[in-house]
Amino acid sequence: MSPASFDPRVDVYISKARPFAQPILFEIRELVHKACPGVVETMKWSRPFFEYKGAILGNMSAFNEHCSWGFWGEEISAVLRDMKVLKPGAMGSLGRLTSVSDLPSKKEMLGVLKQAVVFIDKGEYTSPIAARQKVVKAPAQPLEPPPEFVKAIKANKKAAAVFAAFSPSCKKEYVEWIADAKRAETRDKRIATAVEWISEGKQRNWKYQNS
Repeated sequence: MSPASFDPRVDVYISKARPFAQPILFEIRELVHKACPGVVETMKWSRPFFEYKGAILGNMSAFNEHCSWGFWGEEISAVLRDMKVLKPGAMGSLGRLTSVSDLPSKKEMLGVLKQAVVFIDKGEYTSPIAARQKVVKAPAQPLEPPPEFVKAIKANKKAAAVFAAFSPSCKKEYVEWIADAKRAETRDKRIATAVEWISEGKQRNWKYQNS
């Protein structure tokens, strides 16, 4: 990992935080770098921020009695909502963090951080790119499910019922995954896998959502 990706001002910020907060900040920092080796640290509004390809991935803060971590972007908020770890109404995305155990599991955190990186890579992460700049997001065009996928879902009553109950974002993840297949063989394999997972009640990124 390049030392240039670390900002000494973040080290100072952590060292000045209260003792209970330091392990939380160290843990978040480590997970961010592990999930996104290309991340760059900086300081904005007197707190540590993490940027990737010019977009703000997230920021962390330490207060007298708790810490917070905030993702930037509506898209990743939808993922957190589906995982049932989003804390609306609280500062940051994960609510008041008073110990490392208040964070989602390492596997969950790495999974959602990697998903945020994917959104940024695809240009689908609503976030300020830099000071005085703002992402202008093109209107999203609805993606129609491939006919083969629709047919396979309808053929499995259990999968059809589960899929119908999924949130729009969960459905979109499956549809995009299948539509992104370059070869017919890959598409057919993904459809079969998707139907199996859906019939078991699993979301597209279920591997990252289990402890």
